[in-house]
Amino acid sequence: MIDWVPVVFVTFKVLIFGTCMFFAIKWHYDQGKKGVDRRALLRTSAKLVAIFLLALLGVLFFTFGLARMLGMDLSLP
Repeated sequence: MIDWVPVVFVTFKVLIFGTCMFFAIKWHYDQGKKGVDRRALLRTSAKLVAIFLLALLGVLFFTFGLARMLGMDLSLP
């Protein structure tokens, strides 16, 4: 029974990633046909970069806070 677990998980992963890649490629192809406003594209890109950086900063603070709470020494030599 345990031998089938990796087979099932890998198959599921391949199916999900394949489906997502198909729809991502289709969406990008359809967006290329529409002709997007450059200003709106830059504004959206800037928002996504800001959200990503804030999320990265949050994960960083959470990691260091958790490490200090657990008593890990994070000082440089």
